[in-house]
Amino acid sequence: MGKARDLKKRVASYFKSHEGNAKTRSMVAQIADIQITTTANEVEALLLENNLIKQLKPRYNILLRDDKSYPYIYLTSHEDFPRLAFHRGAKKGKGEYFGPYPSAGAVRETLNLLQKIFLVRQCENSFYRNRTRACLQYQIKRCAAPCVGLVDKAPYAEDVRHARMFLQGKSTQLVDELVQQMETCSEALNFEKAAYYRDQIANLRRIQDTQRVSSKAGDMDILAVVIKNGLACVQVFFVRSGLNLGNKSYFPKQAKDESAEQVLNAFIPQFYLSPQRGGFIPPLLLSNVDFPDRGLLAQGLSENAGHKVEIKCRIKGERARWLQMAESNALVSLDFQLSSKTNLLKRFEALQDALQLENLPQRLECFDISHTSGEATVASCVVLDSNGAGKSDYRRFNIEGITPGDDYAAMRQALTRRYTRLKKGEGKIPDILFIDGGKGQLGEAEKVLEELQIEDVILIGIAKGEKRKPGLETLFISGREQAVHLAAHSPALHLIQQVRDEAHRFAVTSHQQRRAKTRSRSVLADIPGLGPKRSQKLLKQFGGIQELKRAGVEDIAKIQGISTELAQRVYDTLHPEG
Repeated sequence: MGKARDLKKRVASYFKSHEGNAKTRSMVAQIADIQITTTANEVEALLLENNLIKQLKPRYNILLRDDKSYPYIYLTSHEDFPRLAFHRGAKKGKGEYFGPYPSAGAVRETLNLLQKIFLVRQCENSFYRNRTRACLQYQIKRCAAPCVGLVDKAPYAEDVRHARMFLQGKSTQLVDELVQQMETCSEALNFEKAAYYRDQIANLRRIQDTQRVSSKAGDMDILAVVIKNGLACVQVFFVRSGLNLGNKSYFPKQAKDESAEQVLNAFIPQFYLSPQRGGFIPPLLLSNVDFPDRGLLAQGLSENAGHKVEIKCRIKGERARWLQMAESNALVSLDFQLSSKTNLLKRFEALQDALQLENLPQRLECFDISHTSGEATVASCVVLDSNGAGKSDYRRFNIEGITPGDDYAAMRQALTRRYTRLKKGEGKIPDILFIDGGKGQLGEAEKVLEELQIEDVILIGIAKGEKRKPGLETLFISGREQAVHLAAHSPALHLIQQVRDEAHRFAVTSHQQRRAKTRSRSVLADIPGLGPKRSQKLLKQFGGIQELKRAGVEDIAKIQGISTELAQRVYDTLHPEG
């Protein structure tokens, strides 16, 4: 998928045998159809290409997989005693949002700093409104305790204003103001208050030393791309109001055999036009390499952002040092990623040796079951290959229609649903299938695969050791009489534990989510013909479920949209005893 001014030349270039790398030749060999869309200008073509890549995820395009929305710091400035909070997602609430930050960790670190310097509450409103005495945050001088009236609105509002100035990058002006207030208090012999301002100033100075990029830097992102051993890393530093909010590493897929210029050319539109960023694009992007569509991308980003966006790459002086810093961090991240992949590959090789397999396994899957005394049973399936966890292939199965607590039946249902789909071509068959359990669960897996006529899959049951102690696991391998015990220090066992623990984590998390949803589910939800909107209308009209239970059929039928027949079903559901 691509764009070009001269489509004839662009398409023809793919069919010249003396040009193109292995990826291009493989792509051309699989072409079934060519579709062309003409646009009014290059910017429209750029935006269309980006949207199609996100929608279709073409196999041969460089892809950025970054599905998490970026976090912000949220200030509820519309409240009498505002609070500071972590926020991710749509910015629907009243108040002010500061960011985006590169990670949740960066937000929490900033909130922790703010709590030490400005006594602005960070508690949830539900906690705040139900206090009868000050909480521990007040005791350790991290909050002024507005919940129990220990601070007036005016001094609290002053702390809020100072916190806002800090988040807006106005630390220098803030320090000057605090210095003036400290001197005023000192002259008035209010030494306790003067010491409070002194400590605030000292803390702000220390933060400035660690976060300051430049007082003239404004808002910008610093991007550095590095390629090594077929793996690409793009490092992004987030600078807002001259403060370095942190950095993040990205590893675009399908970047093998591509140049740094091509990687960045594909990365920038996917990254900055992503809905997860909340529409924010800084006015300046610094790059360590030049790339073909730099001017075109700047124009497209400007139109999308509603303000001018510049992309600069030939940088001198102080900004060149920032780019060098970003490039150094990219190299460190890339080396760590390559090291992790190398270690993972060694574990796969150790597993091949331990199980005496002819070929190196490429794909592992593991199943686990989780429930609470049979309630809300969930089965998990996780995937691991030489690149790590394949989270896009993870699956959870809500188990229905079995005897509560029957793990064998739950495993049978999950495996049947999973591998029926794979048999239809909706995914890949694993080389090794792990079952978290002993011979019983393994037997169920054998029956399912036999029934579905799936062969060439190695089935292994992982039975926990005595007192569930790691390192004492027993492996039951389908088709082998003798159980296998691997040494506690074996890399092969570590790989098995890794995939087993991940399956357990995913199962427990999914079960807890389902259980919470089930327990909070309204009794009205299962009544045929009564949807969520009508249920809400009934509850609002009667003031809750208890009052609705006291109502008769005629009273319920008076509500708009509720027929006499539906009212009777509601009444019967709420009065099962007849």
